[in-house]
Amino acid sequence: MAKAAQKITLSPSRDIPFDKLVLSQSNVRRIKAGVSVEELAEDIARRGLLQGLSVRPVLDAEGVETGTFEIPAGGRRFQALSLLVKQKRLAKTAPIPCILRDAASDILAEDDSLAENMQRVALHPLDQFRAFQALREKGQGEEAIAAAFFVTPQIVKQRLKLASVAPALLEVYADDGMTLEQLMAFTVNPDHARQVQVWDAVKNTWNKEPYTIRRMLTETSVRASDRRAIFVGIEAYEAAGGVVMRDLFQGDDGGWFEAPALLDRLVAEKLQAEAEALSAEGWKWIEVATDLPYGYSHGLRRLAGDPAPMSDAESASHAALLSEYRALEDEYSGQDEYPEEIDARLGALELAMETLEQRPLIFDPAEVVRAGAFVTVDRDGRLAVYRGYVRPEDEPSEELPTDGAEDAEAMGQGGDADGAGWQPGATVITSGGQPLGAELPDDEEDGALKPLPERLVMELTAHRTLALREAIGRSPDVALTLLLLKLVTDTFRTSNASGSCLDASVRHVFMSAQAPDLKDSVVAQLVHERHAAWEADLPLGDDAALWEYLTVLDQGSRLALLAHCLSFGINALHEKVNPYGAGISTSGLTRRMAHADLVARATDLDMVEAGWEPTVDGYLGRVPKARILEAVREAKGEGAAQLLDHLKKGEMAAEAERLLKGSGWLPEVLRRADLIALDDDAIAEGQGEDAGGSADVDLPAFLSADLPDSAAPLIAAE
Repeated sequence: MAKAAQKITLSPSRDIPFDKLVLSQSNVRRIKAGVSVEELAEDIARRGLLQGLSVRPVLDAEGVETGTFEIPAGGRRFQALSLLVKQKRLAKTAPIPCILRDAASDILAEDDSLAENMQRVALHPLDQFRAFQALREKGQGEEAIAAAFFVTPQIVKQRLKLASVAPALLEVYADDGMTLEQLMAFTVNPDHARQVQVWDAVKNTWNKEPYTIRRMLTETSVRASDRRAIFVGIEAYEAAGGVVMRDLFQGDDGGWFEAPALLDRLVAEKLQAEAEALSAEGWKWIEVATDLPYGYSHGLRRLAGDPAPMSDAESASHAALLSEYRALEDEYSGQDEYPEEIDARLGALELAMETLEQRPLIFDPAEVVRAGAFVTVDRDGRLAVYRGYVRPEDEPSEELPTDGAEDAEAMGQGGDADGAGWQPGATVITSGGQPLGAELPDDEEDGALKPLPERLVMELTAHRTLALREAIGRSPDVALTLLLLKLVTDTFRTSNASGSCLDASVRHVFMSAQAPDLKDSVVAQLVHERHAAWEADLPLGDDAALWEYLTVLDQGSRLALLAHCLSFGINALHEKVNPYGAGISTSGLTRRMAHADLVARATDLDMVEAGWEPTVDGYLGRVPKARILEAVREAKGEGAAQLLDHLKKGEMAAEAERLLKGSGWLPEVLRRADLIALDDDAIAEGQGEDAGGSADVDLPAFLSADLPDSAAPLIAAE
């Protein structure tokens, strides 16, 4: 027979006047913890008593109820109520909700007190965060929430920030998949997608410390302590729409600027504005750069200026500061060390005097018009202006005695190096060698021919350099002339002399930019074979034996060896011009390329015979469609170019490679200047190919299928 389940009877509830309640000695809580009684009293005053007291009747010696009730569970609430009564905010006879336990119960009073404190479960932190968030969403401000729960507004902000982490990560935290410290780290970046991405990257690794998470979340941002951020200022950055990420849980040094591109633009705009203001001083050029490289002034002459004199007011201020400084030194001279406030005052006086003493330099106006300045940001985020640098090409061509600026201008001085007069207001402001405000070229939109990409030009000229080396190596007479040219230049052009008695050497020039197929080209193989042949014959291990070998070598072989060695010094590379003076200058690059043309003409260099062809990888896929069409037009005529005009760039480049194969077409960078001139003359005399493109073109099926005889004129008309 099944035993019936025992029915449970709950203790009744009852309102008992406050003055009938007393604390029980059976309450197990002895140590203060958690919210203070004062804060609890304020909370009860605001929202009322949320949980009744657990009480038992007090019995006299005979076991008869006395009308008083003791409280074994709920003592802190009773103390808070007592405080409200004492403050006359609650009546002594106010009814207090209570749970009345039977005095004869088998459950001891201590048992009730212990159970009430042990059986409760603290609210999960995530529930706290979400509860604060719900209050905020329902209109309560951070200050009001902080006041209601007796915490600081900063704590409210922190909990709201934790609640704003990606929901997926909050669920991981709720399931104990991450620590609170890790969750706090995710608050630094508000981007939920990025938060999840970082967690996915670190969750299965050993390195998922909070600092690692913070670093990954801020790696694409800029610290507020960065000199660029200091230079622009947080107010200007935020006014431009920038967002500053903050870490509410540890020192973040001002936070992180979330948009580096916006910050860089603001830096550039502010520097440009400063440069435009500086142009009123009359400088010929102003170079703007966030970062000036090491050696930025190498090769430039620095003007010697005179410090501007102090005004009467500045002199008086400096004298007063110096007088106070000396008076304090005399007063405390007998002490081992200055008092803290005196030491601080002396430091302030020193700084103020240094500011007055750092006078701007005044330069000769005749020098200013050929000199320039650099505008940048220093390491502390302040504007830095370095004035008075003259570039070599702006130096006067010769020193002529003049009585004044007008005479100098009449003699071709006082302006540009070429004698052209320069007027204030015409300052050229550049950044990285390019005029500020110049628009970047659009490769495809208007169909106009744009300059070739600089990297492509470098690669093409690497091809030409290697071909010239091969040509010099088989041209002893030209090599000898080239060597003599070098020696004559060093001997008679003293401005370029190195200072030693003789410095004629070959420096092996390596191609920093080169196409992948350069090492496998025809000329590369020829150079390698010739080098290997000489290396096999030369006794390189013994200088005496090498000397003897060279002495007995016949004249033809000596010239051939000279040509081969000299060929490794050929440098016909197009390189980036360094606007700061280090490396090659614009004039130096122009001279190098003209010199290379002389050598190419002397060796009868032909890049077609050297094996270069226009391919998709080597040229056609690297230039805009307009350049592709230009190449086909020059090689195959206008009609062939029009047939490719509608293709996408990839298809156009591939088809152009097929059409140009074996045509002998070369980009202008690889053409010899003397042959270009001959071609132009032939075209002018009507001897060139028909500009309309009458040459027959072998078209692929997808271009020639179903093409009517009248298609070409129609295409041309369109």
